[in-house]
Amino acid sequence: MDTIKRIASFSINHDKLLPGLYVSRIDGDITTYDLRMRRPNTDDLISNSALHSLEHLFATYIRNGALSDQIIYFGPMGCQTGFYLLVRDADNEAVLREVRLTLERILAHEGPVFGASSRECGNYRNLSAQAARDEAQRYLEALEARPVTFRYEE
Repeated sequence: MDTIKRIASFSINHDKLLPGLYVSRIDGDITTYDLRMRRPNTDDLISNSALHSLEHLFATYIRNGALSDQIIYFGPMGCQTGFYLLVRDADNEAVLREVRLTLERILAHEGPVFGASSRECGNYRNLSAQAARDEAQRYLEALEARPVTFRYEE
């Protein structure tokens, strides 16, 4: 049997990981950002409805923002503590600005969550604009609480 290579994200000590914005990996011209919204391995997880709702709003707004042509992917972590954002030709400070602006757009969002119909989403009944706004506010506060270095703490 071939030796299975351990993925890099498993080498991060999740017991010490605080909410923040981190560079998870760089593959050529694509940078994967870890938008860590909750402290891992606690009972304080993002609810499925909030995770789903924030995914719809954040993905739509960031793909319509200044970095729209560079966004490769935005999606939730299975552990319910944040999201991954993949950006081509990323500039960390520009990404941070766009993340903050996207969160502010979510806070100002009125009306239904984008894609809230059976035709557009496989679980459209599990969407809440308020849940997304609550998560956006909490994450903005976490980003303001300490400097963003883009590096995992050792």
